[in-house]
Parts: sequence; C-alpha cells; structure tokens
Amino acid sequence: MADRDAVMVFRHRRLTSLLRAAAVAAWAVQSTIVPAEAVDFAHDVVPLLRKHCGECHIGDARQGGFSMNTRDDLLAGGDTDVPGLVAGRADASEIIRRITSDDPDLRMPSEGDPVPPEAVEVLRRWIAEGAAWEPGFAFERSSWEPPLALRPVSLPPAVDGRTNPVDRIVDAWQAARGIKRPPRCDDRTFVRRASLDLTGLLPDPGRVERFVADPAADKRAMLVRELLGDPGKLAYAEHWLSFWNDLLRNDYTGTGYITGGRRQITAWLHRSLVENKPFDRFVRELVAPKPESRGFIEGIVWRGTVNASQAVPIQFAQNVGQTFLGINLKCASCHDSFVDRWTLAQTYGLAAVASPTPLELHRCEKATGAMATPAWPFAELGQVDAAAAPDQRLEQLAALMTRPENGWLSRTLVNRLWHRLMGRGLVHPVDSLRTAPWSEDLLEMLASDLVEHGWDVKHVLETIATSEAYGATTPAVPERSSGGEFVFEGPLPRRMTAEQFTDAVWQLTSTAPTTPDADVLRFDPPSDADAVRPSAAWIWSNDRAASVPGEQRTFRRTFTLPAAAVHAVAVIAADNEATLWLNGKKGPTCRDWRKPVRELVAARLREGENQVVVTAANAAAGGPAAVIVEIRVRCADGSTVTIPSDGDWEWTASMPGANGGYPKGREPTDWAAASVVKEQETWAGGMPAFADHLRHGLAPDTMPMVRASLVKATPLMAALGRPNRDQVVTSRPLDLTTLEAIRLANEQSLADEFARGGAAILEQHGPTPERVVDAIFLAAVARPPSPEEAAAAAAIVGNAPTAGSVADLLWAVVMLPEFQLIR
Repeated sequence: MADRDAVMVFRHRRLTSLLRAAAVAAWAVQSTIVPAEAVDFAHDVVPLLRKHCGECHIGDARQGGFSMNTRDDLLAGGDTDVPGLVAGRADASEIIRRITSDDPDLRMPSEGDPVPPEAVEVLRRWIAEGAAWEPGFAFERSSWEPPLALRPVSLPPAVDGRTNPVDRIVDAWQAARGIKRPPRCDDRTFVRRASLDLTGLLPDPGRVERFVADPAADKRAMLVRELLGDPGKLAYAEHWLSFWNDLLRNDYTGTGYITGGRRQITAWLHRSLVENKPFDRFVRELVAPKPESRGFIEGIVWRGTVNASQAVPIQFAQNVGQTFLGINLKCASCHDSFVDRWTLAQTYGLAAVASPTPLELHRCEKATGAMATPAWPFAELGQVDAAAAPDQRLEQLAALMTRPENGWLSRTLVNRLWHRLMGRGLVHPVDSLRTAPWSEDLLEMLASDLVEHGWDVKHVLETIATSEAYGATTPAVPERSSGGEFVFEGPLPRRMTAEQFTDAVWQLTSTAPTTPDADVLRFDPPSDADAVRPSAAWIWSNDRAASVPGEQRTFRRTFTLPAAAVHAVAVIAADNEATLWLNGKKGPTCRDWRKPVRELVAARLREGENQVVVTAANAAAGGPAAVIVEIRVRCADGSTVTIPSDGDWEWTASMPGANGGYPKGREPTDWAAASVVKEQETWAGGMPAFADHLRHGLAPDTMPMVRASLVKATPLMAALGRPNRDQVVTSRPLDLTTLEAIRLANEQSLADEFARGGAAILEQHGPTPERVVDAIFLAAVARPPSPEEAAAAAAIVGNAPTAGSVADLLWAVVMLPEFQLIR
C-alpha cells in the first residue's frame, strides 16, 4: 500500500502542477484572445493613428519623447515614463487620457480638431481587446532591404581554432559587442539536441553512451554527418516532412480534399527529401509543377461566396511569396500593404502568372476595372511573358525565382533553417525579410554557401549544426536585447513540435501505428528488375480479349489480410483504359498498356476482408481490350499477400458509381468469372515496365517505425500545435495553452500508450526497479537520473514494479520540461 500511496501522491502533485499551468495559460489566453468582432488593426487602427497622431509621434517625430512607430514604443510612453497604453485597460492608458482631455496643456493632438468620438471608441475597444499589433509592422521602418543579389562576405579570422564560417562570424559579432562567448553544452545535451533537430527522434541510449565515451575531438561533427547521411536519410526526411507540410499546406485530410479542389503532394515531397533534391529544382517542380507536385500551387477551392483576396490565383501569389521569398502579400491582396512596401498591383501581377483567365483587380472587395498584367516583383532579373500560356508563364517564373542572382530565395530558406535549429531567425519574424537581420554577414554567408554547394539543404544544416554556436549552452535569459538589438548568446530552448513529442512517446512505449496515412515508399527497392516476376495475367470478359469499340467492364476480387498492411503497392496496365478502386477509395488509372501505373496503397487497406474493383473500357476505335493488375502487401505480422488478376476475378457490364461501388439495392446480379486472355504475348512489350513497378512491392521483413508526420493529426497533436494547414504556416505557437495542459493530463491515447509501454519496458528491463528507472531516464532525457530523481522514481514503480507503476513513471517523466524541451 505504501508504494501505491506514493504513486497517488505523485499523481496528485503532477496533476496539481498541470492545473496550475493551465490556470496561468488560461489567464494568458484570456488576456490576448481577440473577440469575433475584434477591431481590425490594419484597417481601423492604423489609419486613425496615422491621421491624428502621425505628425508628432511617427517617423522621426518624437514629441515629448513619445513615438508610435512600433507597439513597444507605444507601450513605453514618452519622457514622463508613463506607459502610452496598458493593454487590456483603455481607461488606464495615457493615450486615451490625452485624446479625451479638456485641458489644453494635456489634450492631444495639441493643435487642430480633437479626435472624433467614434475614433476614440475604436481606440478604446482596440486597447481593451489587448492592443493587437500586426507582427513585424512599424509605421516607419528602417530603410534596410536585402539587395537582390547575394553579397560576398569576407570571413573574420578564426579564433581559438574555431574555423566553421558560422563561428568566425558569430565570434566576431559577439566580440564587437562585448558579449561573453557561451560555453559548450555537455555531450548528452548535444546528442539529444542534434538527434531531435535533425531527425526528430530521441537518440538511442546505446548511441548516447558510445558518444559520451568517444574521446575523438571531431565526434560532434561526425554525429551530425551520421544523422544527415545515408543511414539516417529516412529519419531525416520524415522529420523535415512536417516542416515542409506546414510551408506547402500539404496534409492527408482537411478542407478541399473531399471536393477535389486540393490534392496531396506527399509522395513527391517524401521522395524529394529522401533524395535531398537540390532546393532550386525542388522549387521549380513546385512552381512549374509535374502532376505529382501540383498540389502546392492549386489553392483551396472554398465553398460558397469567396472574398476576392482568397481566390485561387491570389492564394498562389500569397503562398509563393510567403513560402519562398519571405514576403507577406496577404495585406496587399486587398489594398496596398499597410505593413510593407508590396502593392495590390504586385500581388495581382504574381497571381495572374498562374491564372488561366484574366484577373480584374479588386480593392477592398470592390472591382477597379483594371486588369492584372502577369508579372513577378523583381523585374531586374527578367520578367515573364504576359502573352504566354499559363504553364509557360509558370516555367518562366520558376526559372526566374531559382536564378542564383535571386538572393531572396536562398536567404529565406537559410533563415528558416537557422530559426528551426536556433529558436529564432537571423531575420525575425521569418516572413518579413525586409527586417534587418541581427547579422547581415551571417545571413549572406549561409545563403551564398547554399547556392555555391548546389542548393544542398543538408549542407546548410551541417554547417550550422557543426558550429560551436549551435553546440553552445542555451542562454539563461533568452532573447536578451540591448538598445533594441537582439543579442545572440546561443541556441534558444525550444518546445518539441507535436510530431516530435508524439514520436518520442511512441519510441518510449513502442506503440507507433503499423500503417501510415501517407502512401510513401520507405525503403530502397531491389535494383534488379528481372528478379521480379509478375503473378498476374491479362483478363477480360472473354479469353480472346474481343471487344466492341467503347465497351466497358467492371472487375472485382475480394481478398483477406491476416493483419494490418504496413506496405502495399498496386500496379495496373490496360488496353485501353482502367481505374482501380480499393475499399471504395480511388487508386491509379492507366491509359496506355505500354506505360503501367504504380501507386502505394497501404492506407486504403485494412485487416480482414478487402475488395479491389477495376473499371475498364476499350477505345472508341475498337480493337482488343484487356487489363492486368497486381497488388503486393506486407502485413504487420510479417506475412506477404499477393493479389493478381486471374480467373478468380469476376466481371459485369454494369459500371459502378463515383466511389467504385453501387447504390444500395442496385448492385448487379450478373457477375461472371473473368477469363484469362489467351493472347498474352500481345502486350508483352509492357511487361518489363510492369515488373519494374512491382519492385516497389518487395518490402523488407521489418519496416521503420511509422512517424507522426505520416499520419493524420490526432486531437493531442492538434492541441500541441500541429496546424490544419489550410494556410501556409511558418512558425508554431511557443506558449503552453490550457487545452494542451488538459490534454497532457487526461489524454486517453496517452494513457493507453503508457500502459502498453509500461508492460513492454517491464518485460525488457524488469523486474529490478533500478534498471527500469535507469532505462526510462536514459531513453527519455539521455542521462541517468539524479539521486533525488532515482529515489522519487523508485517510490513510484515500487519494490516490485508492475506494468501500471511503470506506466505512471513514464507519464511523470514525459511531463518533465526537460523532456518536452530541446535545449
């Protein structure tokens, strides 16, 4: 009972802490939530402040020492040290007191007409709602703007043997400001940091111990190369898949997918990351896409009446500008931007590049009568041909964007990578590339290095992660500033992403799902295509493949899987056209028997009974007709199942509906056995390609752990910040929310995973409590427990650990800030 009492006490303390955190988060959220009918900062507040206050308090004007250029300036107040406003408290704000005062010595503006009552009310409401401010906005910004072309950087001399170009620049920058160089982090911290940053996974405890014991001076660089290299390329790809899914609005479910107005690019994206596709080619294939990468430029076709600034071509301009050029065109999609130099005409010009029809400019939802001319914002590098067809314009745009002389593309990417590894961008926020970086030389060096090394993204990551700047301890007080300038003192601590947290829990508990929702190839298929022999035969409704012109047939086969599919590939060829359906979900379509089509289909299969349906048709010109199909499946129990087209299939002349099925009560009753076609040699020329496609079905006996990036978002992932990706997402929330605290304390899926994990850990490391405790700490935080932690943990698991008590300890350790932070 004593052991169980200790568990209950610990649970009570843990839950109390979480509830306190939830209360704090609730207070924070309450103070910043914007009501549904909130005052619009850009449209309502900016014009008022500019009109009534700008002459004396905007730009170089600082009457009374009071500036309104930025939110910080406005909060700080003037020479009297009285805050200009108090967010959430209009009546306590000096700006309201001044604009409503009758005292001529206090009233603002000091000359001219007073601020109208309706304008005062807008400002009151704005302050009461928290004084929301557009990120990165300033009434008068610095005149800094990155030059179009990259600038050569002369590296400072190396100090103390620190030759990495990042260190040479950072060391000189810190020395010039009198900033003490931070010490190295310890080896255990580094191996955990690098593993989570580069692959998204907790490091294997054995690898941690080997790394700590290794006396080699270059072991950190070797570890980084190992994590980025061939052995880790899948882990790297499936971690960075989340980063790019956010930026490219790619997901496995959500708005637009059902109606066909949105399509996945997952297979293309996954393969591109596995291959480390050069970034310039990566961008060209997205902007001037192939069919498999077309989903990025095709925005969401919203239902109902849509604001002109959300039409599909405008989404194209917004997404391309934000993702690849670091410019925010959303404000400039309605009018000339209030927060940057971009204009409505520039946004519509970029949108018109992709638009199949002429675009009329709309300003604040009102048609202007002016038509957009297809163009991109940096004509110094060249311009698209406005008279060309849309596909040609896209090819021209892709070529212009990826020219080495376009420094905006390379700067935007390296800034995002630095932000991901260091916790804050060189330019901050990351979507405002016209904001001066804290080190212009470092930004230019990394961008130039990317281009000079063939747009190799992994090279940039290696350069950053092998620097002493990356390997330093995290600063005690993050984001310290001096005189408004950001002070870099080392990588900032960062929260795990939703996917990192989920993967880490699955690693600890061995509870990852068996099948991904993303149909992607997660292994290298055998190179010898001749070793693959198709089992399938060509079939039709008769053994001579005789068919009248345009004749249609439906074929089907029911099959059983002994366990969930971990990998499956379907290959189809047809003379003349056929489409495959699996369990009511559409699969590949083939229109040329010489060019078989392959598709990964594990996500459409289930344990137990499954049905494959193929709809096929002869050409209008007539001739023979036939279809061949083969599906190869590897199941979670290690078994393999092959489903070939053969005489066990059935056919009917009745065609199914849009989902490959028939309305209830109207299913045909004339199903008959399909015939294996006698003249197989008629299509022999297409069989080598068919066999080559089947290589992708030869999965290894064991498959890598399914990653959170490959499955649909769970409620817990959503609570932890995984976005729905209807819009481009460049950074995720940093602060704890009430919903997260509640989910982490009460989530049933977590409880189930910890229960299963507790049993697995007990079987592997039990029954000694010390071994169980050590195993959990080493796996979770890459270090053994301290004496105090060991004692507390031993009290939780008890002298005779059970699956339940080990599950309690798992939950407790996972709730530690040290677990959930990357430091």
